Amino acid sequence: MSTLRPPGFLAAPTAGESGLSVLEHEMLAEKAASLGRAGDKAARDVARLRSCPPDSPERPALLKQAAASVHGFFIQRELCGLRRHADIIRELGIPPEVLARLGAA
Repeated sequence: MSTLRPPGFLAAPTAGESGLSVLEHEMLAEKAASLGRAGDKAARDVARLRSCPPDSPERPALLKQAAASVHGFFIQRELCGLRRHADIIRELGIPPEVLARLGAA
């Protein structure tokens, strides 16, 4: 009878593992959590921008905030090895004016 084990990078650290392995595991967990927080913030800020009327006096500030959040999210994704952003741009519905501020228009 054979058993299935998760790949090494997904397995929980055991008592016999070195401190480095435990640290690597915790660093990967924090990277994932940080990526999730950055994605949530970008989605929230983009949604606020999209719901704001084009002639609203609040729009420039919302545009600036959305661009900063999306930029941070893109950087966090790249630090995790995720270099292609087309799916995220489409999924979040990031407006062209935000992308233009990032130099990605």
